[in-house]
Amino acid sequence: MTRTLHLGVVGLGHRGTYNTRFISGMEGIHIDIVCDVYEDRVKAIADWIEEKHGYRPKETLVFEDILAEESVEAVMIFSAWEAHIPQAIAAMKAGKWAAMEVGGAYSVEQCWEMVHTHEETGIPVMMLENCCFGKRELMAANMARRGILGRIVHCEGGYRHDLRDEVADGAKNRHYRQRNYLNRNCHNYPTHDFGPIAKILGINRGNRALSLVSVASKSFGIEDFIERKRPDYESLRGRDFAQGDIVTTIITCAGGETVTLTLDTSLPRFYSRDFAVQGTRGMYEENSNSIYLEDAGLDHNTGISAHAGNAANFEKYLSPLWRPENADKVQGGHGGMDGFCFGAFFDCLRRGDKNVPIDVYDAATWMAITALSEESIAKGGAPVSFPDFTNGEWIRRTPRDCDDFTQPIPEDAVTETAE
Repeated sequence: MTRTLHLGVVGLGHRGTYNTRFISGMEGIHIDIVCDVYEDRVKAIADWIEEKHGYRPKETLVFEDILAEESVEAVMIFSAWEAHIPQAIAAMKAGKWAAMEVGGAYSVEQCWEMVHTHEETGIPVMMLENCCFGKRELMAANMARRGILGRIVHCEGGYRHDLRDEVADGAKNRHYRQRNYLNRNCHNYPTHDFGPIAKILGINRGNRALSLVSVASKSFGIEDFIERKRPDYESLRGRDFAQGDIVTTIITCAGGETVTLTLDTSLPRFYSRDFAVQGTRGMYEENSNSIYLEDAGLDHNTGISAHAGNAANFEKYLSPLWRPENADKVQGGHGGMDGFCFGAFFDCLRRGDKNVPIDVYDAATWMAITALSEESIAKGGAPVSFPDFTNGEWIRRTPRDCDDFTQPIPEDAVTETAE
């Protein structure tokens, strides 16, 4: 029988409400207390849980009430970006595991404080970076780990998502993005793109990020959108948004690899995470969902068909999580990767396994990109060094993947041709 976990939830905006509804329906989960700064949000989710599951969680507008609730084993942090690290720190100090939604840090110092708190308390914090559990991301990681792509040389990622309406409507929707876009110029949302890449490159586990440079374009997208689409937003008309429309960041790694990240959320465009992994023997590219292998017998000179064996034809490279025989385990939004991400945290909590798949050192390093990119942009694209949050332990730490890779790839996988 699955042991019931008792959770506290903070942050009940759009994403937090979705998360809370989803996890409340997972096997062995009980939401003991819910919290937000807005009373209507708290009441709405409590009403929903009561109607759906037959019990009503406690309701509060004060985060510290969650920490005082003795039954709560873990705090699920779905609040605004500014609160993620402070609330994770407070949870650890209260002896409660922390699971933290994605976002960027506001300073390197707060990343260090989070790391030091974990080391002092022994309490884990896991970043809930669902993209690390994505079907294509784990497939590329599986191929990379087994040498099918050769030695990895370069990776690319991005958060490319038209968010103009969300930013412009921030006051109306009580969304934190607006105040951030008005006041900061940085890669404000780096973990969707860098997280899966960091796993592939073994960042903090045999490799580390050394430095970055970031540059930002001018900021016209949101202002233009408001002028044309939201003319009644008088308080925003004529306001200068600090956030550049396109932010490009280049990261260098101790292993010699380079990584290019792009933030692109203020202009009209289709959604993409621009995920690509390039090695000495082949590559994976997300936008065309293509695998190219040097020795796969593909024609090098016939355009897209030469370079794009559709990844759907390469099921043998899938992570065990995503194999067809496990299709019944795919649950939740974003194609099912949400379910795997939450499930990994809950499994660790039940086992008492503090070595969570995305640990405090990962969280600190990935979130620090925001603060470091802000510094680099302000200095005209000057290189900025990454702190080593592991204090040298990255040399000895062994890789920890977001799946178990229990099912080996067939021995002939490297030499088979695409069908």
